[in-house]
Amino acid sequence: MNELFRLFTLTLVFAVASPSFAQNANEREFTLKVLPLLKDKCWGCHGNDPDDIQGGYQMLSREDLLKGGESEEPSIVPGHADQGTLSEAIAWEGLEMPPKENDRLSEEQVALVRRWIEAGAIWPDEDTQAKIREEAARVRVNEDGMLMTTSGGTSAEWTNRRYQPEELWAFMDLSPIQSILPGDVASEQAIDHFIGSGLEEAGLEPAPEAGPRDLVRRLYFGLLGLPPTPEEADAFVASYQRDAPAAWQALVDRLLNDSRYGEHWGRHWLDVTRYADTGGMSNDYERSNMWRYRDYVIRAFNNDKPYNQFVVEQLAGDELADASFVVRTGADPADVHKAQSEGNYNPDEAEQIIATGFLRLGPWDNAMVEAPEARQLYLDDVVNITGQTFLSQTLRCCKCHDHKFDPIPTRDYYRIYAAFATKHMAERPVPFLPEENQEEFDEGRAVAQRLLDFAVAKKNVLVEKREAAARKWFEEHDLPYKDNNARKNLPDEEKPPRHVGLDHVEQGQLKVREQDEWIWKRRLERYQPMAQSVFNASHSEMPWNGARKLRINRKKAQEAEVKNHILTGGALTALGDRVFPGVLSALSVGVSFDAEDPYLLPPDTDGRRLALARWIANENNALALRSIVNRVWQFHFGVGLAANANNFGAKGAAPSHPRLMDYLAHVLVQDGWSLKSLHRRILLSDAYRRSCVSPDPESLASVDPNNRLLSHFPRRRMTSEQLRDSMLAITGELVSKAGGVPVAPEINMEVALQPRMIQFSLAPAYQPSRTPDQRNRRTVYAYHVRGQADPFHELFNQPNPNESCELRESAAVTPQAFTLLNSDMMTDRSIALAVRLTKESSTASEQIRNAFQLVLGRHPDPVEEGKLLAYLDEMRLYHREVEPPKSEYPTSITRSLVEEFSGKPFEYNEILPVFEDYVPDLKPADVDAETRALADLCLLLFNSNEFLYLP
Repeated sequence: MNELFRLFTLTLVFAVASPSFAQNANEREFTLKVLPLLKDKCWGCHGNDPDDIQGGYQMLSREDLLKGGESEEPSIVPGHADQGTLSEAIAWEGLEMPPKENDRLSEEQVALVRRWIEAGAIWPDEDTQAKIREEAARVRVNEDGMLMTTSGGTSAEWTNRRYQPEELWAFMDLSPIQSILPGDVASEQAIDHFIGSGLEEAGLEPAPEAGPRDLVRRLYFGLLGLPPTPEEADAFVASYQRDAPAAWQALVDRLLNDSRYGEHWGRHWLDVTRYADTGGMSNDYERSNMWRYRDYVIRAFNNDKPYNQFVVEQLAGDELADASFVVRTGADPADVHKAQSEGNYNPDEAEQIIATGFLRLGPWDNAMVEAPEARQLYLDDVVNITGQTFLSQTLRCCKCHDHKFDPIPTRDYYRIYAAFATKHMAERPVPFLPEENQEEFDEGRAVAQRLLDFAVAKKNVLVEKREAAARKWFEEHDLPYKDNNARKNLPDEEKPPRHVGLDHVEQGQLKVREQDEWIWKRRLERYQPMAQSVFNASHSEMPWNGARKLRINRKKAQEAEVKNHILTGGALTALGDRVFPGVLSALSVGVSFDAEDPYLLPPDTDGRRLALARWIANENNALALRSIVNRVWQFHFGVGLAANANNFGAKGAAPSHPRLMDYLAHVLVQDGWSLKSLHRRILLSDAYRRSCVSPDPESLASVDPNNRLLSHFPRRRMTSEQLRDSMLAITGELVSKAGGVPVAPEINMEVALQPRMIQFSLAPAYQPSRTPDQRNRRTVYAYHVRGQADPFHELFNQPNPNESCELRESAAVTPQAFTLLNSDMMTDRSIALAVRLTKESSTASEQIRNAFQLVLGRHPDPVEEGKLLAYLDEMRLYHREVEPPKSEYPTSITRSLVEEFSGKPFEYNEILPVFEDYVPDLKPADVDAETRALADLCLLLFNSNEFLYLP
């Protein structure tokens, strides 16, 4: 045996030392590494398009490189890497190629090319390259990385490229749960086992448990987004002192069953899905019934709707509803189409259709965009948001080319695109649900109708003047009169000028009134039983004004099937291979529709999305499971186990505790996809209850400066919604009422009344809800306009709804300090709290102690109380000498705009009926000097870090 081994070793050494072996190794390295690099970095300018070769320099063959470009200087000299122009160009020494910094070759890539040149710049023929790739494809893992089986890229190099295993963590199957958690660790200790193991390995000591007052405040904000009342905090502290574990578990269970939980956690989901009540773009038209999707999300969280059902309903709820309708009624396809047009659905089916509002959330407007391109923009957006929301994948990267970093070919992008290709947007009739709030319908409808009537009356005056002039023109030219629509397509010599009879002021005013008519008609749709949803059809006509009005509209003569292709470079006119509906092929979870390709979905018009949704919500889809447990963890700890919640690819951050993530994915399924059960596991852990103060800050600073190992609980600033809602709760102004049409809180009046451009016109002014009871509701119910952010919330990092927000910024900037001190919102809340304190407390000391309990959840110490008593006396003296001005609200404003064709300015009047009988919050002028002084003290507490930052 030893002799055989010796002979084998000698043979191997001889083979390695032989020229033929070296030749084969060089050919292999060129084929698998050098050539793909040249194609990726160089061929875009020097090979792909023979009619557009930069500098006359082609790189498609060894001969091309030896020849060089226009200078006829060889770019390579085989055996001499320091000679020729290629080496210095790719090293950016003189020449700089590729010219963009983002495309620059790394030091390792430069060394690879130089090594190839030194070895003789061997360039094997196509047959040899094919054999090398075939041999390499049979070895899944080697020193260069791991192969991933996919549906195939647009090039053999991409299909057979290798990945570092650590970059593929999100695509790997979940390990069996018994191999994740040691047998001697109980399930309820699993989280602390994984967190503790990481701390022990890093040599870090965990922080002790936080005190009960910090814990009760942390949990209320974490689950409800609101502070506990002093009575609730005191009751918990007393219970905690008797039996801490029982008190904590009881509080967790109680808050998870509080209806305010859904309002807070629904807001997290709306960040990810990009909720807004308007469509954005140049017109920013209202999506009048989008509030029903918002309320669906809140109900889903409160009812603990299983997450897999939550996923399926948002992606294919309309298909579920139609299938249910067929079973319930025995309907045929014609009956289903009638039900879609008339809204003949029961409450469960209506709920499912409302859920598909998810598919309507992105910014979109087809004004001045060709219909095919407008539809492509919509479908691209839906594919991308589906990937980000449910799979934590940035699928947009694959629209034009195979993914540069992750095992997602552009073929898979267009397979998912095809899964949505039979879906069309529509505002669909859907009956109101018994639980949907319709209380404000009558008053809101009356205001919108008055604004509509005003716009129509003003428009009609101008139209009548124009048509009178048109009749005169037709009479003078001895032609029969035709109205404005009928004469549009007539030759110029057979019709009057476009705005006959109107001067430039009247022309401009007419455009404004026509636009306002559309705007207020859309507003009235808020109160109609419709839902922003979708329907299936092989083809549908998109109206030119689709952002204004979309209804179900099938073509009478439909094609047999929808055909989809890879769009080369993302261009509609550059059709590549035909594709069929499918899912991500890098995952080992198929859909079992096609025996030859398990990643294909049914090709029928109906059922594609439902199959896609069920694939995402499959209990074996590790990517989707990791995505949602990571989001839940992130919203509790401020950062996810994987820090980039929308990007689980190679360029996203790897998880700090991968086995913990996979454990939580398993137990989510075991617990019936219950998010409340997942919350409960996290909240009952020691990791969640730790103090915010590290016991060893010096070690932490060197070992784990970002606290990724969670040795202590991360302190965080309130979100903008928490800040506003908390102040309203503290002052006693917060109105607890679920759902309904959007409310309009007061915002900065300059912003509310400032001119806001939309196409051909100005948007109407923002008018707040009329009474405090209407507008002082939770911020999640506020009217969310893409083109006009509430400046307070924008300043405190409420995300832009045009893009999915994986994690809110919490940066502290100077304007925040000015806003917290000087804004009307802060002044109003301070006045309201002062009024409450005056009613509930008779002495200054009692008022200060009550304010501390309400705002900070604790009692002041003697030093704090003494200083604030002195401050209160000082402010009383000041306010006795100051008389604040009365607040006034305009009932109309005059707008100035430039007419589109003449370029001349014109003015018009806009009415603000809400302010005719407006009930404002208390202002400084409405209270006496004593109250204003106490309000300054309240403002001081609202500005404290102890209030703004959660323990």
